[in-house]
Amino acid sequence: MHRVELLAPAKDKETAIAAINCGADAVYIGAPAFGARRAAPNSLDDIKEVVDYAHKFNVKVHVTINTILTDSELEEAADLIYKLYDAGIDAIIVQDTGILKLAIDGKLPPIAIHASTQCDNRNLEKVKFFEKLGVSRVILARETSLDEIKKICANTTCEIETFIHGALCVSYSGQCYLSYAIGGRSANRGECAQPCRKKYSLTDENGNLIAKDKYLLNLRDFNASKHIEELIKAGVKSFKIEGRLKDINYVKNVTAFYRREIDKYAEKTSSGRIELDFEPDVNKSFNRGFTDYFLEGRKNCFNFTSPKSIGEKLGKVTKTGRNYFEIADNKLSPQDGICWFENGEMKGCLVNRTEGAKIFPNVRTLPQKGTLIYRNQDTAFDKQLKNSKTKRRIRVDFEFEHNTLTAKDEDGNKAALPVTSSELPENPDKMKVNFINKLKKTGGSDFYTGNININGELPFLPVSQINEIRRKILALLMEERLKNYRRDIQKPLHYTAFPFAEVEYTANIHNTQAKGFYEHCGCRVNEMSFESSSKIKGKCLMQTKHCLKYAFNMCKSPEKLFLIDEKGKKYRLEFDCKNCMMKIFS
Repeated sequence: MHRVELLAPAKDKETAIAAINCGADAVYIGAPAFGARRAAPNSLDDIKEVVDYAHKFNVKVHVTINTILTDSELEEAADLIYKLYDAGIDAIIVQDTGILKLAIDGKLPPIAIHASTQCDNRNLEKVKFFEKLGVSRVILARETSLDEIKKICANTTCEIETFIHGALCVSYSGQCYLSYAIGGRSANRGECAQPCRKKYSLTDENGNLIAKDKYLLNLRDFNASKHIEELIKAGVKSFKIEGRLKDINYVKNVTAFYRREIDKYAEKTSSGRIELDFEPDVNKSFNRGFTDYFLEGRKNCFNFTSPKSIGEKLGKVTKTGRNYFEIADNKLSPQDGICWFENGEMKGCLVNRTEGAKIFPNVRTLPQKGTLIYRNQDTAFDKQLKNSKTKRRIRVDFEFEHNTLTAKDEDGNKAALPVTSSELPENPDKMKVNFINKLKKTGGSDFYTGNININGELPFLPVSQINEIRRKILALLMEERLKNYRRDIQKPLHYTAFPFAEVEYTANIHNTQAKGFYEHCGCRVNEMSFESSSKIKGKCLMQTKHCLKYAFNMCKSPEKLFLIDEKGKKYRLEFDCKNCMMKIFS
């Protein structure tokens, strides 16, 4: 079977450990600075704790350094990367090519470098550039189709990482300047204000309304679980769950779900058995409805009604009473959150109480008969996740021979301990049973017991001594595991020809080192980053595969269209129908 990586997000130390326990082969987490989710930083001490826990199970830790940087910040980032390397992390995820230049100039440790999706990795040409450059991994754009992913994997030796689940940026990553243009908060600097989740109106050039006050840039959430087998066969190395701002329950549930799905078709790259105590269901965690986006051609990936969570589908209202309504298969509990759609708007409430099929909500206006009800907050499931004792443990086999106990884990690591006593047991068979039973009781350790072989007679050992022997040998075995852990070493990077002769502001060049990088790659830099200039008028603020002409069945219409935000600001739309792409201009 293939060995592929399940990569889970973590906003903090506790979430990272929970993701590892629920089956992640790797976690990605923000550093104290320079991450694309500025609201989710972590101290070096916390990252070190995550590393120490992760490496017990051969789980890798990737750290995001994926914003564009000023010249002074680039120096700070280099210092931070050395500290992260000393803390034991396995890889950094980067967008700024100034960091790549530092690596080429020998000013970084030999840490694996992953080219972030923020680098706009949408085709084979761009991936081949990074392969020739020498980076360890390329993270593809979420818009990449299955056919394109297959083509890329078949024609590169570089590791390929794809997203598998989570929120979708409506823009190609790294190509959105809307948040900065509106309020000075740059997505490329980790400060996105998410204007794509706001209301807009759509008009033609004559001012005729096509849609009024709808969430026209709001996408459903990504769910590619039905395509896992095909993506594995294509050669994808790592499956990434989006969500460094998501809560710990979300990460537990979604990670556990994808662990089970991937295990059907491939082996994990980490070690240990996942002992779940809940049944994962991604429909029960935050979602805006699901889409597989552009994996298999164009589909309705949008949700114009609301950017809020829809949750799981329950069923239709069969009856409405004076202060209640009914659903045939009512599984609701008090304080559950429910929602429905009425006249194009999302309505919601909490459940006060239930009586059989009857549901008594905390609102007076009730959904009508035939209305489809969703549950977007399952209090019982949330409580189960919060109290989950899910554990990850490594198999260990014991063998006693020649007065020595040997422990061997599932990865072939070994530890040995002498077992001595001057006293022989009165009942050797009973002594053997006691010894085996105590070795099985690994308790709260990171191990569980597999086979136990006793070759020869045991000396007499009191229970307390057997327990101490077990604790000591497991501690020695864990020391051996950590000693034998090997990080990937980043091979030297080398300049190579960039696919294009010149670049504009969309290359996101924000410092002199990044500019020098492109020039060394034979590319002329015509313009520095969008954030470096005050000239916004007339510039493209977003490139997106989400097309409003398609959404409103206007593909063949020659009409010019405009977006208008809630403050009356007007944005010109352009349509590249050949590449099925829409652009938003200031």
